[in-house]
Amino acid sequence: MTTVFVSGSRKISRLNEEIRDRLQNIVDKQFSVIIGDANGADKALQKYFSEIHYKNVIVFCSGNSCRNNLGNWNIKHVFVDLNLKGRDFYTQKDKEMAAEADYGFVLWDGKSPGSLNNILELLKKNKKALVYFSPDREFFLMSKLEDAQILLAKCDQASLTKISSKIKLSSTIQEIEGLAQGSLNF
Repeated sequence: MTTVFVSGSRKISRLNEEIRDRLQNIVDKQFSVIIGDANGADKALQKYFSEIHYKNVIVFCSGNSCRNNLGNWNIKHVFVDLNLKGRDFYTQKDKEMAAEADYGFVLWDGKSPGSLNNILELLKKNKKALVYFSPDREFFLMSKLEDAQILLAKCDQASLTKISSKIKLSSTIQEIEGLAQGSLNF
């Protein structure tokens, strides 16, 4: 069964009609949905799936407690070193969701380092992601690093500087480039 990792920026708390249409496509195809437990987009996405009574959802939570599970779905607790804090604590769950998913669907505000990191984690694993870029209200298909770089070019420099400091953007890009070069077959 196809599994989609749905995620997004915490500042995105409402789903417009275009996003809902894409989510309905996931439901119509009976894809399995894996989702985090954060406020913002995760909670809005959970609300959507709960309102339509979609059962094929698993909520991933870091550690022993889950912040949001609006549909009372099954929970997957991801073991995280309790000494980790903040972003480092929650990133572990996101990495596991990217590993388990076949595809990603990410709602990105162009500023959230976590949502960008989810896109890059999927690309590292050679998986595609559909990204809703909220500043332009457009969808972008991410299947290779160049696609992400085109999207990054749409962001303002201040946001990119802040993102870079939080997720080590340049080293992540270099890692993806290295993975792509390593997969060449002659």
